[in-house]
Amino acid sequence: MHPGRRLKLHPDDLYAFGLHRGGINERWFGSTTEAQNEGRVVDEGLSYVVTGKEKFQLKEVIRECGEQIIGARLWNKYQKWPVYSKFFDNMGPIPHHLHQNDEQAALVGQEGKPESYYFPPQQNQVFNNFPYTFMGIEPGVTKEQVRKCLENWNKGDNGILSLSRAYRLDPGTGWKIDTGILHAPGSLCTYEPQWGSDVFGMYQNIVEGREVGWDLLVKDMPKDKHQDLDFIISQLDWEKNTDPHFMENHHLNPILDTESEDHQDKWVCYGTFDSKQPFTAKELTINPGSKVTIKDKGAYGLITVQGKGKMNKLNLSSPQLIRFQELTEDEVFCTEQAAMEGVTFENTSETEPLVMLRYFGPDTNPNAPDLKGE
Repeated sequence: MHPGRRLKLHPDDLYAFGLHRGGINERWFGSTTEAQNEGRVVDEGLSYVVTGKEKFQLKEVIRECGEQIIGARLWNKYQKWPVYSKFFDNMGPIPHHLHQNDEQAALVGQEGKPESYYFPPQQNQVFNNFPYTFMGIEPGVTKEQVRKCLENWNKGDNGILSLSRAYRLDPGTGWKIDTGILHAPGSLCTYEPQWGSDVFGMYQNIVEGREVGWDLLVKDMPKDKHQDLDFIISQLDWEKNTDPHFMENHHLNPILDTESEDHQDKWVCYGTFDSKQPFTAKELTINPGSKVTIKDKGAYGLITVQGKGKMNKLNLSSPQLIRFQELTEDEVFCTEQAAMEGVTFENTSETEPLVMLRYFGPDTNPNAPDLKGE
């Protein structure tokens, strides 16, 4: 990975895990999901709760106090916080890949991974090298053509992108990415609510001159299927990949939920995935000098992307520069009880908006807009 330098991470810390691990191009929010990275450190991907000078993994807090944190409905069904979100920030594109569905992931003891994208304007003052994302497969392409790409894995560029189409990425918009859909994320910094899983299969073998190993294609497939091209192709949701109305069924424009002279609250990630609502996300803007109480239907993770203020008694501030593992005042996890009782947001600036993104767990917002992509 080639870091895009828009996470506000100090330049000296871009390779904090060592050059052999590559640059840091992601920041995870409210995560109880371990990152499946080769050579990972013990807590990679896991978020912490901080109180005074002590800190505890959010995963452990929810394990001990789950119902109090995420509510009885989610705790009784999942026994964990089943989702997370992150900023993905790469200088260029990454390989054309997919995330398996629940049935496919269960073959290797894991869970499927639907996800959504939103491109916050505050994180995208520059677009970097390739602000386009290839998605799906061009209608009319055959499975035999995809098979040929896999057969040519060791013969140079396997040509999988020639079977797809790229869409320009625009700040302030987003996309819905179902399981089984090929996608090669481009170079905008992306806010990504997603299911708490890290399964994937890379179907592209060379990206910007960098080799992608076969092992990253089959890493979340049964070992006896690692050379079975028919099985590997069957991981693709063919109907959704070749949808002639792909943009209509997957592109997300913000939709206003509530508005007053003091605030705007917009849906930025919404829609169902195979008739399920695994997560939703909103962008909340508090106008300068304003104070607003917001009630939500469930627990959420929040990240501040612009301005400063308060969230009840907690300080909120979007930092200019972050040292690796340094504490910040931009991220909060809100319990279900607090969300339902109402949280008071105050913008303490007289000139700058206070802007926050917050994501919610499964089936929390049945009133959210739907986007037909079934």
